Amino acid sequence: MELKNEASPQQDCGVSPAGLQIRGKPRGIEPSHDNKILRDYFNYLTVIKARSPHTISGLRVDLCMLFLFIYRQRNPSGVDPPNYYFADIDFIKCITLNDIHAFIAYCQVKRKSSIATCGRKIISIRQFWKYLKSTAHLIDNNITEELETPRLPKRIPKYLSLDDSIRLLMNTEDSPRTYCIITLFLNCAMRLSELVNLNIEHIKPESLTVIGKGNKERQIFLTPAAKGAIYAWLAERESYYPKDDALFVNSGGTRISARSVQRILENAVKASGLPEYITPHKLRHTAATILYKHGRVDIRALQEILGHASISTTEIYTHIDDQQLQTAINANLLSTVTNKRR
Repeated sequence: MELKNEASPQQDCGVSPAGLQIRGKPRGIEPSHDNKILRDYFNYLTVIKARSPHTISGLRVDLCMLFLFIYRQRNPSGVDPPNYYFADIDFIKCITLNDIHAFIAYCQVKRKSSIATCGRKIISIRQFWKYLKSTAHLIDNNITEELETPRLPKRIPKYLSLDDSIRLLMNTEDSPRTYCIITLFLNCAMRLSELVNLNIEHIKPESLTVIGKGNKERQIFLTPAAKGAIYAWLAERESYYPKDDALFVNSGGTRISARSVQRILENAVKASGLPEYITPHKLRHTAATILYKHGRVDIRALQEILGHASISTTEIYTHIDDQQLQTAINANLLSTVTNKRR
């Protein structure tokens, strides 16, 4: 899809945002903090909705991409504005449902965004327009009420088998920190952000407390393996001269970053000769699958362990594996009837 110019509704709406007459080489757009509408919205998400900085960062990117896309459509001969002052309430009111459809098509065709990514952008846009109408009372008509999300294809989550999980653990026994990290992923089905944000105070004799999505707190009971791994790591942790209360620290004694955990896992996976697609989230998938398949955990209990707000999210772990399918097909009473003449 080309970003061709259309009839400019800005003139019809009386919009005259700053920077429309800017010419020359663009220096890039400054962050959206200078836009009062966006600033108030993100403050609302932080204070009232308790959205995480990571979530708000994603919403900011989605909305600013939409505004810049529409700005470029209506001003094809100009350069990018220096900031987002142009996205005032008059500019927003002039955005149509067709504009948003064109933006999603642009993301899908030109930017090669996945269906899931496009779906997330649509949700970001709908939430913002809902806020403008119902909370900020800046608009009378919410055009995104009829904005549909694309149907996502159902995928069976990738995960390690029980044997490969044991293999990964055995290959990391010489490193208490790596072993503890992988053990918590595989025993507690934690998210990467939850593991990185663990503090010493979150560890109790029989459980640990994690802060999940939406700043929701939940308790996860510790298995004997998880307890042993934590105690072994705590014994070595002091040699890192920790500077804060973080459970996992780096060589400098400060809280370990999410990227560092990813690198630690990458090295462990490579040393174990396992598929390179194994990530922290795949270990979470592995824990959930093993719990459901081998532990026969109730789906509601699994939902609580994983910290899912919706049971439909948890249901992706109730998939049937190849061995179960083979057993089922062989249960056919005709499965042993063969051609005796041959």
